[in-house]
Amino acid sequence: MNLLQPSRRCAHLMSPSRLLVLGACALLTACGGGGNPLANPADVANPAGTGGTKLSFEYFQRCIQPLLVTPLAGPTGTNTCAASGCHSNANGTGGALRIIENAALVDLADAANTAEKVRATEMYRNYYSSLGVSVAGDASQSRLLTKPLVKGVLHGGGVILASDQDPAARLMRYWIEHPAPAGQDEFSSASWALFTPADPATGTCNTGL
Repeated sequence: MNLLQPSRRCAHLMSPSRLLVLGACALLTACGGGGNPLANPADVANPAGTGGTKLSFEYFQRCIQPLLVTPLAGPTGTNTCAASGCHSNANGTGGALRIIENAALVDLADAANTAEKVRATEMYRNYYSSLGVSVAGDASQSRLLTKPLVKGVLHGGGVILASDQDPAARLMRYWIEHPAPAGQDEFSSASWALFTPADPATGTCNTGL
């Protein structure tokens, strides 16, 4: 046998296609940290959140809720977010936001209105729905504001607010960008500072001006 002539077995192992497969497997193994490159990756730890911020419920019900149920004079006419066919909880078809138009104001000063009871009210349902289209601390990423402005996102209802300087836009922005202090809930009295004077029952809604 010619010792300089590789056997058929060796020739097969050293073929370009074989080397390509082996090289790819080695690369995948290196990227995956070892083990079978085709196996599922190890579980990723995803611990429950321990921080976060809450938007003020009191400011919502006194300053934001009225904006959602009251006709607003926009550049294309008079509109309301909770109108039939838009964001009405009864028959609205517009996106995720759902509003109960006749939701009653909740008296947080009444000791009988515990957090559990408040969270079962229609006003809280409106608040919770609005949270779903808001990013606490970042109004520019909150569709509650960007949609009626048609700012970087489409809106089936068209332009509702003429500009960022619209009084309604200012109220929405102020609410979103002034969450309760970290570790405090949506009913925190610290959020009373969002009113002037700092009393939700008698104060006016701050807008940052």
